[in-house]
Amino acid sequence: MALNSPASATANAAGDQTIVFDVETQKLADEVGGWNHIREMRMAVGVTYHVLTGQYKAYGEEQARDLIAALRGADLIVGYNVLRFDYEVLRAYTTDPLTDVPTVDMLAELYRCLGWRPSLDNVASATLGVGKSADGVQAVHWFRAGHIARVIEYCRHDVEITWRLFEHGRQHCCVKCWDRSRELITVPVRW
Repeated sequence: MALNSPASATANAAGDQTIVFDVETQKLADEVGGWNHIREMRMAVGVTYHVLTGQYKAYGEEQARDLIAALRGADLIVGYNVLRFDYEVLRAYTTDPLTDVPTVDMLAELYRCLGWRPSLDNVASATLGVGKSADGVQAVHWFRAGHIARVIEYCRHDVEITWRLFEHGRQHCCVKCWDRSRELITVPVRW
């Protein structure tokens, strides 16, 4: 299981304070010297989905600490590439390493199974029949053009399909993706 906390976190997966989240950035990796400088990409927006209430909430950069506090208060965090990317973006706003927050990172689980990292769009389109509405590069351009509502909607859509993928994996113990040869494969998951 792609958790950075005790295995008991899975028991809480649809529990009291499960939060699904995603962040979008202000800058691209090549603008900050590559993927080793994720913190310098800065948060444009973050969106959370609180499973218990069914509520989405958007956060701007000035509310990054509020987002971190919300994540800290969760029983379980669900995301896609959150351990390597989203948490690293947030570390620009805190000294809290966030390493003890109970987290299911679906990409980390898929990487463990496959040995390569399929995109969220790949897995969502293969499993759910619905893809992403844009990509992170487009979100950066929208942010720079002042179209914050579009960035929030894009991020919210990613959070929604992340939650749907998580639920599919829990219910069916698998997700699907297109492999490097464009063959549809089924990947067993344990989240």
